[in-house]
Parts: sequence; structure tokens; C-alpha cells
Amino acid sequence: MGKTRLLVLLLCLCFCTVLNEAIQQLSSGTTEGVAKAGNSSQNLTEEEAQLFLQKIDEEGARRANIYNHLSWSFQTNITDYNREKLLSSITSNMGETYSKGKICDFFNSSKCDLSLEPEIEHIMKTSRNYDELKYVWKTWRDKVGRPVRCQFSEMVELLNEAAAYNGFETAADYWLFDYESKSFENDVERIAKQLHPLYEQLHAYTRRKLREIYGEDKISKTGPIPAHVTGNMWAQSWINIYDILVPYPNKTSIDVSETMVNQGYTPKIMFKKADDFFASLGLERVPDSFWNNSLLEKPSGRDLVCHANAWDFSDGKDFRIKQCTRVNQNDFSTVHHELGHVQYYLQYKHLPHIFRRGANPGFHEAIGDVLDLSVSTPKHLHKVGLLETYDIDDEADINFLLKTATRKVAFLPYGYLIDKYRWNILRGLITPQNYTKAWWKYRYEYQGIEPPVERTELDFDPAAKKHVSGNIRYIRYFAAHILQFQFHKALCLLAKEYDANDPNKPLHRCDIYQSKEAGKALKEMMSLGRSKHWKEALKLLTGTDQLDASALREYFLPLENWLKANNEEHGEIAGWDGYETWLQKNKNLKNETQNLGDAQILPKDQLQNPSKDSEGKTNRGFPSPLQEPN
Repeated sequence: MGKTRLLVLLLCLCFCTVLNEAIQQLSSGTTEGVAKAGNSSQNLTEEEAQLFLQKIDEEGARRANIYNHLSWSFQTNITDYNREKLLSSITSNMGETYSKGKICDFFNSSKCDLSLEPEIEHIMKTSRNYDELKYVWKTWRDKVGRPVRCQFSEMVELLNEAAAYNGFETAADYWLFDYESKSFENDVERIAKQLHPLYEQLHAYTRRKLREIYGEDKISKTGPIPAHVTGNMWAQSWINIYDILVPYPNKTSIDVSETMVNQGYTPKIMFKKADDFFASLGLERVPDSFWNNSLLEKPSGRDLVCHANAWDFSDGKDFRIKQCTRVNQNDFSTVHHELGHVQYYLQYKHLPHIFRRGANPGFHEAIGDVLDLSVSTPKHLHKVGLLETYDIDDEADINFLLKTATRKVAFLPYGYLIDKYRWNILRGLITPQNYTKAWWKYRYEYQGIEPPVERTELDFDPAAKKHVSGNIRYIRYFAAHILQFQFHKALCLLAKEYDANDPNKPLHRCDIYQSKEAGKALKEMMSLGRSKHWKEALKLLTGTDQLDASALREYFLPLENWLKANNEEHGEIAGWDGYETWLQKNKNLKNETQNLGDAQILPKDQLQNPSKDSEGKTNRGFPSPLQEPN
């Protein structure tokens, strides 16, 4: 099973309290063995070492089970009692501010019960009223961003203290440790730049189509896109404005949301269909307890964290999903994604607890996403009876690829910058005095997105995203967006659904549904869990051990070529005005920060040191090694 790897992971990931208490438990049973462990690890026999590892594994699983039950109770029913059980902390308070945030209706100021899910997101998705969208965008950030700015700064200090105690220079280094690669940070930066030309073409096309709706006085010909008109609260996905962007509107629609409603789909039926997909690959169905314990739609009469995520209760049998599912095609994709997490849990449940994780955090996200690449194809929707007919020609392909790009390509710069921003905060390169300036500098330069209203350093817009308020690392989603296309290409070859030399079998038309060969290869990789280095797991499936965007570029190549030609035809220039042009317009922020210079203003040798107590010892704030929401 790899004893050296087990030892390294246990020592690095279980951290402090679990490790110490496991030693205490072992002490009560084998005093002599622990005495040897405490005094001279060289005298520890292999049998005693195995017992020591077994105790740590059992204790880690027990604690994870308890924590996840408490966290489930809190997130599915936010009450004072459940909060006290989970423990009141900076992170949980920030998360609660986010999850309980409500705003008033733009057209009815007396109606003030609009939650993010589903009411606010529905407005962002469906409204084309520029002023309503601007109001909702700003008011949400006033409610959940500003109040936690100081708490976030406190959390940064605690995270760095904890990281220093555990041997890391900063918490950024601790966050990156899961990827077990010194080059990972440089690799993702390289890939982000490699994908930028494709993103710029999509951005230019989208900007023109939005300008046709809202006018040049609101959407500049050469500037960034205002964040509130992209159909998404964070401008990370543009799928909800596909009706504006669709290149060939006369082709058969591939949106099956209405069909799902007409056919009587319910959230449970959606999950049953996703379970059928995994079974068609020869993989496991979810256990009966999944249907009894999961929360698949939003209950009435109580507050809860609606953000969809999958749960492993660390006992090898209790797996759940919490999702406020709505009957539409977008949520149908999300259902497959979340059930992908559960399938991963099922495949590695036989391993010691310390190995029951994805090969790296991006793998877990990529497993669900790779299924979505098949599920969203017209071919698959036709197979499962949701699409009666569909076109097979270049125009239909461009419609499909553009729709996919509004979710997959539009996300890429956001998926990268959100952790780049936090890494540089944790390293002291971005200070509290310029949180807002740095945030919008990154949003501007990587995404070509600008806020619809002026911002100041009283604002804290990053916390409008759950993963910032909840202290959840995000780079895994960027990695997953790269990995899923690498997985997809390998699985499509095994399913004989893709042939680079056959124009009738392009990568973007592949559907691996019902391919036992693809399922077998996926099972072999998932069953490794974290017992092998992620590069070994990647190579097992794809033949390469490198994170590589070439499969993604190949998938979208027909669209990229079409976008270039279309943008040239309409005189649309890819790219946007420089950041300083926007800063000149944002006078409040410029005046507040004019003496601070660039966002990255401190050298690494001026990082803030962890605070010390009266005896000169480092204060300890322990980062949880337990499950993060996905």
C-alpha cells in the first residue's frame, strides 16, 4: 500500500490533535511500544508501527464522521443550537453571514426575503433589466461582503499562525501542499496564459452581443464587460445569457429544461438518471441509505446552506448529497457532477481513511465534470429521451460548443485568479489596505470584467463568493477544468467515440454512456484514491503525468476558429483596455489607494510573522484537515 507514503501523509495531514490523541490511545494499550515511539523511533518494531498507524486511521475516521454529522446538521438547518454544536468561529460566522444573506426586491422595497438561492440567482439568470441587475449585484455584496472584511483579515492571521506551527512559511504553501509539486503554481500560471487567447476571442464575441442588447453607452467596444450582465452573480459562467449569444438561433434548441418539466422530472428522478449513467459504465449504484439521508431539494420553513455538495461520512457506507435542486438542464449537469463525487467515494471506500480522497483536489471535481461533457451532448440527450431530434452539422456544432464554452471557458480565468489573489494575501503581498484594488486588478487583467458601480476599500467583494466566506480553496476547480478534458479524451478513445482522423468522430461529440471499457479505466483510477501520487493516477488513465491544456484546446478548436473569423468580420478586437484606464474612472478607489502603488506592494521578506503569546510561543490556530464542501 506504500508505507512511506502513508507515513508522510499521516504526519502532514492529520495534524496535531488527532496525532497526539492517537498516541495517547495507543499508550493506554501498548505502553512499552509508545515509550519506544516517544524516546527513539528507531526502536519501534514494524508490528508496533502498524498498530500506531491503525490507531491514527481509526481516530481520523471517527473524528471526520462526528464533524461531518455536525456540519451536515448545521448546513441543512441553521439554528443557534446547531451553530453552538459546530462551534462558533470566524470561518463559520463568515459562512453564516453568506448563507443567511437576504436582500429586498428591486421593484418592491417591502419584500426583503430574497435569498441567493433560488431568488437572487433567478434574477441574475433571467432579468435583462440593466438597473435591476446592477442593484442586485451591489446589494448582495453590501450584505455579505462588507460585514466580513475585518473577520477575513483575522482569519488570514490565524491561518498563517497555524501554517507556521506546522512547518509552512505561509498558509499559501499549506494550501498548495496537497498538489505535491513544487512546480504546480507555475504550471497553472502557464496554463492560464496558454488558454488566454481562446478566452479573449469568447470575451470579444460576448461583449459585442451584449452591446447589441444594452447599447454602447453601457457596454464599451474596447473595454471590459460589466460583471452584472453575464447572467451569473460572479461572472464565472455565462451560460444564462446563451439566448443572447447563440450563433445560429434557427437550429434545433439543445436546452431541454422545458422538456424535463413536461416529462414530469423531479429532483429525485434527475438523480436516478445520473445513477443510471454510472451503472451503464459498470460502476456502483449509490446505496439505499443515500436516498434516505440526502437532501435533494430545498425544504420550506428553514434556513440552510444551499450550495450543492457531496458528503462522505467516513464510515464506508454513509454518502449523501445536499442540493437545492431545480428541474432544469443546468441542475441536471450539477446532479451528475455531485454524484461523481459520491462515485469516487464508493470506489475508494476500501482504503485506509487517510487515502480516502481524490488523487489531488482537482481530481474529485474533474470526475463529475467529465461525465457532464457526455451528458450535455445532443447525442446523449437524445438517447435518454430528452431531445427528440437534433442536427449534425457545423452550425449545430458551433451552437453546442459555444454553449459549452460559456460554462467551461468563461470560468477559467476566474477559477485561477480567486486563489492567486488569496495566495498573495496569505503571503503578505496584498494587504488589507488594498484588498479591493487588488481584487479588481485581477478581475480586470485576467477576466476583462469590471464592477458596475464604483468600489472602495470599505467593500470586500471576494466574500460575495461562498468559497471565500467559507475559507474553501478554489484552485482545484481550475485544475479540474483542465483534467476533465484530459480524462474525456482518454475515455472517448477507449469508448471508440473519438478518432482524431475521422471528421465524424470529433472530441466534442463523444458520449461515453454505456461504455464498459471507459468505466473500467475510470474505476481503476478512482479506486487508487490518494494512495498514489496524482501524477501516477493521471498517467494510468491518460498516458501522461503532466497537467496539460491541449485536450481542452482541441475540443474547442472549431469554435476558436469560428470566433476569430466572426470577430474579424464584425471588427471586434480581442482584448480590453488597460487596468489603469478603469482605475482613472474609479476615482474613489484611486484616491484611497494612490499612495499604495501596485497591488503586490510587499516583498516576501516582509511577511507578517505569526503572533506570539507572553511566553514567546507561537499562537496556534489549527486548519481543519477534514472535508471541505465541494
